[in-house]
Amino acid sequence: MSATARVATRAVEPLFLDRWSPRAFDSSLIPQEDLDTIFEGARWAPSAFNYQPWRLLYATRDSADWSRFLGVLLPFNQSWVQNASVLLYILSDTLIAAPGSEDFKPSHSHSFDAGAAWALLALQATRLGYHAHAMSGVDFDKARVELAVPDRFRIEAAVAIGRIADKSILSESLQAREVPSGRKDISEFVTAGNFPA
Repeated sequence: MSATARVATRAVEPLFLDRWSPRAFDSSLIPQEDLDTIFEGARWAPSAFNYQPWRLLYATRDSADWSRFLGVLLPFNQSWVQNASVLLYILSDTLIAAPGSEDFKPSHSHSFDAGAAWALLALQATRLGYHAHAMSGVDFDKARVELAVPDRFRIEAAVAIGRIADKSILSESLQAREVPSGRKDISEFVTAGNFPA
């Protein structure tokens, strides 16, 4: 049984149910060894042609970069991410070339592949007793400048990582939302054959 009391309708790995996206974090530091293990999870994500287009830029809350990384989030997200242990940005390379080639072409799957890396990162964080919360509430133009992101890379999302704190540290409106969410039934997104009419 999952620690979050989510209930699957089919037999799945309990880790999938344990993974959720809280906003209440306890501000504790994450040992670099644990952080590297979380990054190792992302490393093993599948990607088209094994190109691995994702890039992760991160700041820990005790680093000189923390304020800059926090400052490119939209104010709503800054209000709760300020208590996270780590803030990272997931980027994807929009260009791809065959191994050993400099003939770069637009990549169809860069965002899809970076999403796979995010999913494995989140699951690895959960396995270690942390949680990860991805968000798109970012001033992407400001982030590109502040984080010196080259034009060919797409900033996909920001991710807060940390240990869960009591939800009382959040505003009342966020406290009400601080529960693991449910999911659509597979019948709502899986179709045998063509797209449903």
